Amino acid sequence: MQLPLSDDFLSIVLNETPLLDVRAPVEFEKGKFINTTNLSILDDEERKLIGTRYKEAGNEAAVQLAESLIQESGKEKRVALWKEYINKNPDAKLYCFRGGQRSGIAQEWLKEAGVEITRLKGGYKAFRNFLILQTQRISAKTPTLILGGRTGSGKTILLNKLENAIDLEGIANHRGSSFGGFAHAQPSQIDFENNLAYRLIQFEHKNFHTLVIEHESHNIGRTFIPKPVYDNFMQGKLIILETPIAVRAQITYEEYVVSAIQEYEKIYADKGLQLWAENVKAGLKRIQKRLGNQLYTQLSYLFSEAYSKHMQPKAKALYIEWITLLLERYYDPMYDYQIQKSSIPIVFQGDENAVLEFIQNQKTKI
Repeated sequence: MQLPLSDDFLSIVLNETPLLDVRAPVEFEKGKFINTTNLSILDDEERKLIGTRYKEAGNEAAVQLAESLIQESGKEKRVALWKEYINKNPDAKLYCFRGGQRSGIAQEWLKEAGVEITRLKGGYKAFRNFLILQTQRISAKTPTLILGGRTGSGKTILLNKLENAIDLEGIANHRGSSFGGFAHAQPSQIDFENNLAYRLIQFEHKNFHTLVIEHESHNIGRTFIPKPVYDNFMQGKLIILETPIAVRAQITYEEYVVSAIQEYEKIYADKGLQLWAENVKAGLKRIQKRLGNQLYTQLSYLFSEAYSKHMQPKAKALYIEWITLLLERYYDPMYDYQIQKSSIPIVFQGDENAVLEFIQNQKTKI
């Protein structure tokens, strides 16, 4: 009896179906899908040994070596881990790289142990190709409203109020500036692309007509939007969110100081505050040449003053002063220059309420 196979990748995306990945850990780290757990059939060293044997002696010899290594390291232990995962995730699907021997063997072993699981036809490679094609197709056919505005305008806050928006910075886990890194690392490039594909497919199946995204550069931190997709996104129309400088400084303070420190302290405990400060100083250093020595020295001094008085009531005012200078002297001129040379047509400008009303007045559903 043939064990179940499926290439219904669409339902996996729409339901965010749990996935059991039996590839080696090194493969998993390079690229994975949402809601996926890696419980490998071969570890990294075993996979390497088998790959060498395959090159030297062919497929049959490689399979024999694999069986020998697995027996030595514990078939029962692997099956027990898989069963435990499937008991917690009864709708899970199984895959390896090409949907061949590794996932096939795992499926057979689970069947012997009284557990049936569907295997992905074509494995990781086929599912990934599906996501790439869908990303290109959806981005090419979907009109975009591109939300622009100076740094600290509250663009992400506004995006999160919209049902028909995708937060690209959220997917990239980066705020898109020199100080935009979070304490948690960014996803791998492949993970970013896979996660973006999930969001676009889910967006399409909500039947919205227009996608709202933030005005981003090609790169968001160390991840980048694939060029065909980025070019498609930038075919849209630009909306400018206008926010007073005092409000922008407050938003930036809450996000880049208060929330950022909380995140660092949650991960690094007592060392969190120091590590956050070191990250900020590194961000200033990265843009020193563009700031010029005089402005760099001034900003460094202001930040050091604020940080040295971090536990005092006056610290917030000092941080706000530092942020305001950085916005007015560095980010604003850079943004104004980018807008001037942009070929994207500006169709609306206004404050948050006006922008929300404008977007909601557009035809957002088919």
